[in-house]
Amino acid sequence: GTPFEFNRIQLVRLILIAAVLIFLCIVASRAKLVPGRTQSVVELLFDFVNRNIVVAVLGEKEGRRFAPWLISTFVLILVMNLGFMVPGLNMSGTAVIGFPLLLALATFVIYVVSGIRAHGVGGYLRNATAPPGVPKVVYILLIPIEVIQVFIVRWASLTIRLLANMVGGHMIIVVLIGLTHFMVVSLTFLTIASPLAAGLSMLVFAFKIFVAALQAFIFTILSAVYIQMAITDEH
Repeated sequence: GTPFEFNRIQLVRLILIAAVLIFLCIVASRAKLVPGRTQSVVELLFDFVNRNIVVAVLGEKEGRRFAPWLISTFVLILVMNLGFMVPGLNMSGTAVIGFPLLLALATFVIYVVSGIRAHGVGGYLRNATAPPGVPKVVYILLIPIEVIQVFIVRWASLTIRLLANMVGGHMIIVVLIGLTHFMVVSLTFLTIASPLAAGLSMLVFAFKIFVAALQAFIFTILSAVYIQMAITDEH
């Protein structure tokens, strides 16, 4: 009942983090010039994120600076999202707000600090909240809106989008599994339809795997976009 309690979701997160760290350390320690299957899969995943998110959004030069954070974010979210597939865990590490909020706030700090380093405090605030080419009278309304968007909406939307998708998918699966169980034990005409409910639950389960990967991609590419907007001269 306190902010410092250690509960099941914390245990799930620690297990998933430990598992991915141990796995990547083993792969790195056994890395070869001609990669094997496992090393190839890991390298393909890292290369996919680097090419399609980091370089595509930030370019080669700036991408090298932020690639470690963005690739780590993608892998960590993907592993946390897929926690529901692990027997005994049966829960996504992102299904409670703490972890998505932590990643979103870390991204917020990174793009704000990067913007200030690139333009100074005044220059960053001007670029972020007062885009050029707008009539001066419009700034009266535009600047407060942009301040809210840059300093609140961005990290809040990252948090809510990731959390809602993982919780929503989990709830649908639980409802369909519960419905299947009810139909089977009811021993009525509903029992005939139980295979349909079971099939739907498996379909949703497969779709949730796709959503888990998609949300990792969306979170990472939005993080890259926010960083890019912070370090460029204007947007």
